[in-house]
Amino acid sequence: MIGSEEKKKVSVSIILNCYNGEKYLHEALQSIENQNYKNWELIFWDNRSTDRSRKIFDTFSNKNFFYFRSKTHSSLYAARNLAIQKAKGKFISFIDSDDTWCKDKLLEQMKLFQDKKVAVVYGNLWLKKESKRKKHMNSIIPEGFIHSNLINNYYVGILTSVIRRSCLPKKKIFNEKYNIIGDYDLFLRLSKNYKFKAIQSPVATYRLHDNNFSKLNKKLEVDEFKDWLKRNKSNLDKESYIKIKKKITILKFIYLKHEDNFFNTFKYFITKIKIILSFKNILILFLPKRVLKKYMWFF
Repeated sequence: MIGSEEKKKVSVSIILNCYNGEKYLHEALQSIENQNYKNWELIFWDNRSTDRSRKIFDTFSNKNFFYFRSKTHSSLYAARNLAIQKAKGKFISFIDSDDTWCKDKLLEQMKLFQDKKVAVVYGNLWLKKESKRKKHMNSIIPEGFIHSNLINNYYVGILTSVIRRSCLPKKKIFNEKYNIIGDYDLFLRLSKNYKFKAIQSPVATYRLHDNNFSKLNKKLEVDEFKDWLKRNKSNLDKESYIKIKKKITILKFIYLKHEDNFFNTFKYFITKIKIILSFKNILILFLPKRVLKKYMWFF
């Protein structure tokens, strides 16, 4: 039962888009149910799963869990837009079926929305790969009006975020043209006009594994960033434009390394050496992919 004090708090809608997520789904759902902040609802959007995802969901009897099955399978960001239409909360948050939340996540984040100018509260996170984990950011993550910070170094994990719904676009929130960078696009737009607050300690765990969609689709990520830059070029100053061009160049270098074609990777490295020359990138160029996968978290 929600106590009288909890009833006074504004509810949070948690969006979980699931497509064949049975492997880690129970952990994700358990981490939601374990939240110390109690005034929330879960919008579980089943994107036409064919595995045991529905059966795992049904093992939970929580009255705040709401199940919806999509009429057709759609892209991640189209699914998120559809799920948000079912949400009743004044705040929106996201978690994927292979990730987990720390139990105090919502409790600590909702306190920061007392400032009415804050649109997004996000936090640090753990990166987990098999039995190992590391903190994503070891430096102070910024808050306030952080648009230029995000251009320099994007670090908003969507699974760490809570968003004030009144600050979101009224119609389609995510650009459905994108399959990987839809959250990047959204938070860059929000950061132009609204304040962000940050929890410096990790509030969630992002699980790295061989089936991560972005990991399997490096070329698509490069193409989407190119498209984003083309569409937003007129809104960027020269310095920001150059920084995003560099980001795209490094992403393409990583993609070529993933393809295991040393000649093409080396050729690209030489042609872009003024942009991407660094000790880390030299290691990436020459070390075998199996070694990189062992010691570099993003491989």
